Amino acid sequence: MASKTRFVLAMITLLCFLQLLECVYCSEFEVGERGGWAVHPKNDTKWYNEWASHKRFKVGDTIRFKYKKDSVMEVDHKDYEECSSTRPNYFSNTGNTVYTLDRSGFFYFISGATGHCDKGQKMIVWVIGQEVSGGASYASDNNPIFSFGLSLIIFAFQFVYLHH
Repeated sequence: MASKTRFVLAMITLLCFLQLLECVYCSEFEVGERGGWAVHPKNDTKWYNEWASHKRFKVGDTIRFKYKKDSVMEVDHKDYEECSSTRPNYFSNTGNTVYTLDRSGFFYFISGATGHCDKGQKMIVWVIGQEVSGGASYASDNNPIFSFGLSLIIFAFQFVYLHH
């Protein structure tokens, strides 16, 4: 009986460890890199979209916006095109915003400072990822180590309890 208990505890520990590994596959991207989230000095209105187009964003990744006397808003496509939003999906003006890309698809970001979006301080991020049948996306579904570990644990439980 004690060996069964130890085995169950070992399997639970392994499952917890595999869940922690899920974060290993996530990345953090700093928007604008050294320049941060600001109006581009040369008024290059395509700079942020070009930067984002060279990145591969996955569900679970985060993007960090660093800025001074500004803000960042996640908006819908219409508000992105119009460079304004009275009801953004997300708003932050902390100066150091970390945003989690929690689904696949397009995310639209604009500056909330007057005139900044019109000067090119806006960005579209395309996130790749698998959709599960309910429409929600989970990072563990894309993590082969987690999936294998979970299968191994289920098999081990079945083996121990069906054969003893």
